[in-house]
Amino acid sequence: MANARTPSLLAIVVTAGFALAAQAQDSGAFKDPYSLRMSNPRGYLGLNVGHGHYENACTGTALVCDQGNPTARLYAGTPFGQNWGAEVGYVDLGRVLRPTGESRAQGLNLSLVGRTRFASSWGVFGRVGTTYGRTDTNTLASSMSPAGVEQGFGLSYGGGVSYDFTPRLSGTFEIESHDLRFAGGARDPVRSTNLGLQYRY
Repeated sequence: MANARTPSLLAIVVTAGFALAAQAQDSGAFKDPYSLRMSNPRGYLGLNVGHGHYENACTGTALVCDQGNPTARLYAGTPFGQNWGAEVGYVDLGRVLRPTGESRAQGLNLSLVGRTRFASSWGVFGRVGTTYGRTDTNTLASSMSPAGVEQGFGLSYGGGVSYDFTPRLSGTFEIESHDLRFAGGARDPVRSTNLGLQYRY
């Protein structure tokens, strides 16, 4: 039941981030003189680490199956004004054990980001874009499941909240999803929950 709610939660967070960013752009948000945020940031670097979930990794009554795995995303961003920006980064979605073998996924991500602040140091953000993913699937010799390398573009989206520790350093909490292609042509959305740090320069 929790898995079924995850896409809806992601959609709500992303929509809220873009809606609030648009509203803030019109109302002159981010002009709060008491804000910790830098008035004219040139760009930022970020690192997220978290726990991923391969949506379709396990089927039936598999005895050997691990849907969860460590994930990481390293990215750089540039703002378009105070509320919009773009990010490019590398995402490592880890390795997952399946009943027939194991799969590993990674990729390059490009996203449009909308963000705004709802308190002096707290903010909300949403992003949507695409991930060029590469997956490598190995299977047991006795398995009839397809193996091999697949790559291609897929939808990515996410959103979360941020907290400014200093004018340059922020902490983030984010839920994100990447749609990837696996051996045999199957697509599997890989979702993750992350904590991160973001440095503005």
